[in-house]
Amino acid sequence: MRRLNGRHVGVGMALALVLGASSLAQAQTPDPESKWSAEFGIGWDNSISGNINSSAIGSINNTAVVITKNTYDDVYNKGLHMRFGGGYMLNEDLEARVTFTFQSADAELARMGDYGVSNLYGQYSDYQTFGLDLGLRKYMTVSPMFRVYGEGTIGPGFVDKIDVTLVAPAVNLFRDATDFYDQTVSFAVAGNGGVLFRTGERSDFFAQVGIRWVSGLGDVDSLLGTSLETINNKSARWTMPFLVGVRFRF
Repeated sequence: MRRLNGRHVGVGMALALVLGASSLAQAQTPDPESKWSAEFGIGWDNSISGNINSSAIGSINNTAVVITKNTYDDVYNKGLHMRFGGGYMLNEDLEARVTFTFQSADAELARMGDYGVSNLYGQYSDYQTFGLDLGLRKYMTVSPMFRVYGEGTIGPGFVDKIDVTLVAPAVNLFRDATDFYDQTVSFAVAGNGGVLFRTGERSDFFAQVGIRWVSGLGDVDSLLGTSLETINNKSARWTMPFLVGVRFRF
């Protein structure tokens, strides 16, 4: 049986949300007394920039090593992006928000460079991060059924440690580099724009696209003294997440 990755799950859940929202659609006006809201969204990330490893030259076990650059897009699929949280309307157009954001991406085998006379390959572990985003969202009403919005968020992001298995087939090297990147508390900043469709007296369907930046990963302690320590110097990551979801007011 074919294994479903995070993107397949995201697409399936997104379609379910769209179908559910369309079945509830009805023309109703906003409830002016709805101050609080809860929201759930799901989608995927499109990587823009950032290196899971940068290039470097050094030695391991007295053997020359050349590491070539791999971007996040080279190693990871688009991945699952999921968020849930709530907000409070400060006035009829401005909302203060608290959101939890989860990102996950499956890794593929990647060419890492050369180890002596052999090609060097790496199998990274999956990329996962969980963040707490605080922000403000500004709405603009187009019609009783349709609004657009823009928002900005900021907060900490907790990135799981990343392991990698290194293989150089021609010289029979097989090395598990556990804790290749330490577990990291990163800093995340995002800006999003979206559209909101009314589907009920206190419910909405939304779709949004944004830009998200997560700061770099932790130091690579296991490579001290190899001249390869700089391979994580550009590990900060930019992505363009696309999400659909539902919002409930109460």
